[in-house]
Amino acid sequence: MTRTTLAAIGILTALALPALASGDAAKGEKVFNKCKACHAVGEGAKNKVGPELNGLIGRPAASVADFKYSDAMTAKGAEGMVWDEETLKAYLADPRGVVKGTKMTFAGLKKEDEIEDVIAYLDQFNADGTMK
Repeated sequence: MTRTTLAAIGILTALALPALASGDAAKGEKVFNKCKACHAVGEGAKNKVGPELNGLIGRPAASVADFKYSDAMTAKGAEGMVWDEETLKAYLADPRGVVKGTKMTFAGLKKEDEIEDVIAYLDQFNADGTMK
């Protein structure tokens, strides 16, 4: 392959990737400490007060088996809400503002960089808890 072909492939690959690279996953792991009391992620993660968060990015809301969601979150899932970057940014900043009636009592993350970092951290996990 020529250098031009390799460069074109590199550019096309970069354009095809999701835009979750803005956060720092290592910093996000530290931010996730605020979430650990209620949520788990990684291999062996189980539901706690909140659902486990493996494979969260792209997952429909209220779709974790064996977790009792609030009626409000169940309704959002039925409406087609999906945990994409935009939805997560809004929800992590103001959970009760995005889903009125959610059981989640956390007030939200107020720093945009912390939100982006925790999203980058969560995006590392496949649905089975293994790392991507």
